[in-house]
Amino acid sequence: MGPHLKAVVLLMMISSPCLGGVVSLQIDGAITPASDDLVKAAITYAESSNADALVLMLDTPGGGLSETLEIIAAVERTEIPVVGYVSPPGAKAWSAGTMILISTDIAAMAPNTIIGSAQPVRLLPTGATEPVNDTKTTNAIVALIEEKARVHGRNRTAAREFVLSNLNLNAEEALEYGVIEHVSPDISSLLRSINGSSAKNRTLATEGAAVVIFEPDLRLRMLMLLSDPTIAGLLLLIGLYALIFGISNPGLGAEVFGVIAIALGLIGQGFDVNIGALFLIIVGMGLILAELHTHAMGVLGVAGLICIVLGTLLFAPIGFPEWYLPGEYQRSVIRLFLLPSLTMAGFFAFAVYKIAEARRRPTFEETAGQYAEAIETLDPRGYVIYRGEYWNAEADERIEKGETVEVVGISGRILRVRKVR
Repeated sequence: MGPHLKAVVLLMMISSPCLGGVVSLQIDGAITPASDDLVKAAITYAESSNADALVLMLDTPGGGLSETLEIIAAVERTEIPVVGYVSPPGAKAWSAGTMILISTDIAAMAPNTIIGSAQPVRLLPTGATEPVNDTKTTNAIVALIEEKARVHGRNRTAAREFVLSNLNLNAEEALEYGVIEHVSPDISSLLRSINGSSAKNRTLATEGAAVVIFEPDLRLRMLMLLSDPTIAGLLLLIGLYALIFGISNPGLGAEVFGVIAIALGLIGQGFDVNIGALFLIIVGMGLILAELHTHAMGVLGVAGLICIVLGTLLFAPIGFPEWYLPGEYQRSVIRLFLLPSLTMAGFFAFAVYKIAEARRRPTFEETAGQYAEAIETLDPRGYVIYRGEYWNAEADERIEKGETVEVVGISGRILRVRKVR
């Protein structure tokens, strides 16, 4: 399924939904275009099962802002009480994850978990981050998170500071400041703690309740995997590089793989592609292909690599307000996206070196009278070792493997040789 959203059955009968009990859904990694579909599907299952509650187990650095708002809206619309639970110990719910937690009917955290870091930031070319100064957007987020805290009787000041000053709280601090209602080490303990609580005009009877961890269908699993921002972006980049290789070396099928990878990447990103970044990458591809065919001493190739690297930086799915992520997560995504571009740079440097080396191939005058060794039988063609390199050679008579031959001329990439007399 991928590391970003895991959903497996703990106690579940697929053929007929169980009645009562608690439905649990664990959301790991970034909030993606598939996340809101997953939450809505889990809510539908909980409603059809007449579940006592739905527990959203959060371990996320944040993610898509529009998807986060969709999840919050779905949580508010359902009549099933929704419990937000940052779990397991060591988990975090930053940025969009904090907003989801505060919007749930009951909020809880496991020990040694963290929430906060909800200040919108952008990544600078130096790798540092700076707060987003768009007051219209920032004020809207502050107003939203404060209102969700007010509706659920939670600390509005702390909610505001999550956004304005990147406040971070551990489980005990969040409980002390009134941001959450419970600290529980595991879901069984949580269900005991919330037993008897009131939410959405219901009194929860969760102690000892059966727990069902929601399992999505195959289509949703595939979308969850593809919509991971890192996987979707890398599919697009690898697809573009495969196209470069396929166009340069037709017949190997790389171009077909490239088209498939690009299509999957577009599906994963919901066709939300930065046109400027895509244009830079395509221009870079064109310049590299021109370099390989015109041999412009590396000038076109260097320009192409610059375009691809710049396009890669713009292409990484981290920009606010589409993606609501802390700075360190943005830096890790940038590093991961630069890896294919740096690999491409190494490949290009090697190709330019080989092209330059080919230009220095020996002339007829330099090769005549030199010696080589046959590494296979020449009848009349085969390969020889000449000056430490493999050369295609041709002789007027059969020459056995291992024999020393004399070079009598050169025609393009083919050496003319004869037996040593």
